[in-house]
Amino acid sequence: MFAAGISRRFFLFGWSHMHKLLMAVDRLSTFVGRVFAWSIVLLTLLVSWEVFSRYILNHPHPWALDAQIMLYGILFMMAGAYTLAHQAHVRGDILYENFSPRTQASIDLVLYIIFYLPGILALTWAGWNYANESLAIRENTFSPDPLPLYPFKFIIPAAGALLLAQGLVEILRCVICLRSGSWPERLKDVEEIDVDELKAMVKDEAQELERENRA
Repeated sequence: MFAAGISRRFFLFGWSHMHKLLMAVDRLSTFVGRVFAWSIVLLTLLVSWEVFSRYILNHPHPWALDAQIMLYGILFMMAGAYTLAHQAHVRGDILYENFSPRTQASIDLVLYIIFYLPGILALTWAGWNYANESLAIRENTFSPDPLPLYPFKFIIPAAGALLLAQGLVEILRCVICLRSGSWPERLKDVEEIDVDELKAMVKDEAQELERENRA
């Protein structure tokens, strides 16, 4: 019994620190995702200005298309860890959602180890070499008004590192779920609400308010 008590206290101590680690990586991925989400605003303003300048002022900018592609690439790459942290990637849940948490964790763990980790490690490693080669030659875009391309290419290994950290945290979540039988807590953020869900929420609130008025 003494050994069991020591083991339990050790597990609780380890779980406390592990939970802090999970939340810390979730917060990092969320913060980065929120910051770089503003690039969609910059992209919208840039596209709108270029359309106005090109068709109203008859003064197009050769660098504008390159800048648009870079901004979209930055948004796409740097949102990956955020999307993974909040389970927002597209997935086929027809069968998966009906499985028990342990079965879900088993499937996820196998897929993370076999497919996710090798792919992200390759992306990060190749992206780092790719960016350094671009830096060595001070690569620019092929345009009459060229933009420096090498800073943009460093987004690739940066995004890969974030995805790797978030992926390792997701693997830890799978291990915890396999042991406890339930998924550990996940950082919450603003989510899009389905129209039917919104109607149901409004209906429930109206019914609750009506019951309170009757009481």
